[in-house]
Amino acid sequence: MHCRPGCGACCIAPSISSPLPGMPEGKPAGERCLHLSVENLCQLFGDPRRPAVCGDFDADSEVCGESREEAIRLLGWLEQVTSAA
Repeated sequence: MHCRPGCGACCIAPSISSPLPGMPEGKPAGERCLHLSVENLCQLFGDPRRPAVCGDFDADSEVCGESREEAIRLLGWLEQVTSAA
């Protein structure tokens, strides 16, 4: 599966524990990344400052579903069930 253009769910739903430019503490789950454009495109794509976790993410129907809304829901659920309580 290829990323859906303009989705951005992976830049919103999950937390990112790695520092990002302008976000030295990372990004909490459910918060929009500062580097997600209004078109929902990563502005750090191809930039060496982009966290490895972002570059390693591969779109997959199991986590991205059939729509942006479903991707946000699925990625949010995965964040919840895998985070330390």
